[in-house]
Amino acid sequence: MFFYQEFIKHKDRYAAIADNGDSLTYRELIDFTGIMGDGMKPRSLVFVLCENAIGSLVGCVTSLNNRIVPLLLDASIDRQFLLNLMHTYKPEYLYLPDRCRKDFPDYLSQLHICGYHLLKTDFTPQCTVHEDLALIMSTSGTTGSARMVRQSYRNIMSNGEAIIDYLTIGLDDRPITALPMDHAFGFSIVNSHLLAGATVLFTVRSMVEKGFWDFFREQEATSFGGVPYTFEMLKRLRFLQMEFSSLKTITQAGGKLSVELSRGFAEYAASRDIRFFVMYGQTEATARMSYLHPEYALSKCGSIGVSIQGGEFFLVDENAKVIDGYDMEGELVYRGENVTLGYAESREDLAKGDEFEGVLYTGDIARRDQDGFYYIVGRKKRYLKMFGNRINLDEIEQLIRSEG
Repeated sequence: MFFYQEFIKHKDRYAAIADNGDSLTYRELIDFTGIMGDGMKPRSLVFVLCENAIGSLVGCVTSLNNRIVPLLLDASIDRQFLLNLMHTYKPEYLYLPDRCRKDFPDYLSQLHICGYHLLKTDFTPQCTVHEDLALIMSTSGTTGSARMVRQSYRNIMSNGEAIIDYLTIGLDDRPITALPMDHAFGFSIVNSHLLAGATVLFTVRSMVEKGFWDFFREQEATSFGGVPYTFEMLKRLRFLQMEFSSLKTITQAGGKLSVELSRGFAEYAASRDIRFFVMYGQTEATARMSYLHPEYALSKCGSIGVSIQGGEFFLVDENAKVIDGYDMEGELVYRGENVTLGYAESREDLAKGDEFEGVLYTGDIARRDQDGFYYIVGRKKRYLKMFGNRINLDEIEQLIRSEG
């Protein structure tokens, strides 16, 4: 059974349109699922080197549909780090853009499709992959630790359904890829819109390039999502003076946005009948755990909002005791079906089941106001004690920044 069963309903609609002129229907995605499935062993591991291109989408989606486990990585990943990861996780396949083919001349190409090669590696791992494991994502970008997050099929589906619900995603939505597919938030945007039968606009261009905005206007993009750095960059690009007749929704996640930036974009959106959603998530919770509805974007500025449908927040003190009061700081804990299975640091870890058991201790310090809205105030590990006083280093940084 396909993971993306809804594709059948939308088979004659466009699933993706790329800035190089390529396009892909849901029917073609279904066809590619069969083609890819014939060339790959079920429950195997494939490293997908991602670009914001249709080829990447085909590799990821058809892997999920064939119960093959993709590990998503940036196509520009440092090659030594990639080799280290390969020896750690022993993937049976590599799926990579044409331009990367020359880096692996000794591996046989099983398939060439949409500008990508499927290569068979020489790894023959003995350990099995857990039946619930669907997708593996890094929390450290293109360099750093080999520690990965294990996501289940239910994690991806439940989070996608919740996002469709609170963003009211429909057939006419056309998000543009402002974040890479191997980023948890970036993949979440693609996944939720595919589940809803929408059309995703793929571009390899950055927001600082004129071509990005030309493609945006040409294809009448209705939404984009970004992390705090995205919005800092947009402000420098004078986005707040721009006009886009097709833009309906702006979403932010991937870290805490400053109150100043949040207010600026909320005011911009409100004046143009655009919905501005501030959200909160972690890769360990598939992508998103909370959202601040646009109607509260100004009155609750600085808040991450409330938990998504099917999820629950609570705060605990240093002794893991639940905090019931208001405006009291504690570690933010989340419970929901989108909490992932746990971490992996080797191929053997892919055989593990659910270690988090639906509960995630986020490591963020937060408070809850009397209306039930949550505010992140710092990181658990960014505290120190001086003369018996507990000092929040995030607050110190904010204070210094406010003084220039």
